[in-house]
Amino acid sequence: MSGSVNILGGHQSDFAVNLDKSGGSVESLVSDTVMATVADAQVDLSDIDTIHVGNAFGQLYTGQGHLGAMPATVIPELWGVPAMRHEAACASSSMATLSAMAEIEAGRYDCVLVLGVEQEKTMPGGEAAAVQEAAAWVGEDTEGATFIWPETFDQLADEYDRRYGLDDMHLRAIGELNLRNAKDNPNAQTRAWALSAETTSADDEVNPVVTGRLRRNDITQITDGAAALVLVSDRWLAEKGRTARSKIAGWGHRTVGLGLRQKLDRNSDSTLVMPHVNQAITDAFGRANIGGVGDLDAVETHDCMTPSEYMAIDHLGITAPGESWKAIEDGSLERDGRIPVNPSGGLIGGGHPVGATGARMLLDATKQVSGRAGDYQVEGANRVATLNIGGSTATTACFVVEGSE
Repeated sequence: MSGSVNILGGHQSDFAVNLDKSGGSVESLVSDTVMATVADAQVDLSDIDTIHVGNAFGQLYTGQGHLGAMPATVIPELWGVPAMRHEAACASSSMATLSAMAEIEAGRYDCVLVLGVEQEKTMPGGEAAAVQEAAAWVGEDTEGATFIWPETFDQLADEYDRRYGLDDMHLRAIGELNLRNAKDNPNAQTRAWALSAETTSADDEVNPVVTGRLRRNDITQITDGAAALVLVSDRWLAEKGRTARSKIAGWGHRTVGLGLRQKLDRNSDSTLVMPHVNQAITDAFGRANIGGVGDLDAVETHDCMTPSEYMAIDHLGITAPGESWKAIEDGSLERDGRIPVNPSGGLIGGGHPVGATGARMLLDATKQVSGRAGDYQVEGANRVATLNIGGSTATTACFVVEGSE
């Protein structure tokens, strides 16, 4: 990387807020998040050179597309600032971040706003979930599906079971940890939930089966929310006499086909179920000049369903392939464990406004390495990775974030 890309500050909306019920809208969400972000980063709107917006399903949920133009629509000071929208399902705002980084590294711009935004609670839950079929291979993976993403990741769990064996209690333990971690996060969607031993158990009344081995609390919620960051160059910091809160030390990005069966068949002889996910991780570690997961202090990873985190554990190298259960059982993933995973609560606990998730992960990584994570702070954290996937891992992005103070 030519020079550093630095994170000056950012903001996350309250993921527990239902915009329709609170009288909000995607317009107010964009306006409020951008204004809070520039305030946190201590920059003026006039400092923003360009804007990258991550959004997956805007027009499908609200009818409103062309969201790259929304910041200028609601904030007059951004009129005329170049902006564009990026779509890669759940990895949309990670793609927005990569594009922002490329502009900084190329010397085009020095101060870039990255915004991830999604309003999903505009229709009943089943309909809202069905909208997200658009991120799958429509007509192939969606044929005959009732709940496309629970069914997709249930098949991923089945693949682990076929290759290595899988005890469902380990999936439920992932859900339990993320819901428990979210209790300490003031922006988490589930922070007010009353948890009990039955919440993530095999109790069919409290935690009913959705599909196959996946129960209600193996699955993330439909969420409204936004997260944004201000990225700046080394040159900008030097000219302004500022210090960033973090820097992006490394990144990885891999894209494969949309179909789940495409990937499983192609990778049938691999020790890793999704080797391209590991390649994105390895690329990020290499660019950050670190030896592996042992050089990290925490990870924010994609847990849209518990099997996606189960996959992340061995693909990150926390365990050998097929042995993710060992890190679950021995406490390695706890906030005070060997390698804390999703100290924020992740997607299951924190919420998953699809287009905002990648930016939210980077913001939480920045909070950790700058000592600003509050009650969910990992003690002494100075290097945190994020792993963000779109669809059935068709798009994968990994970042390594380091403290800069």
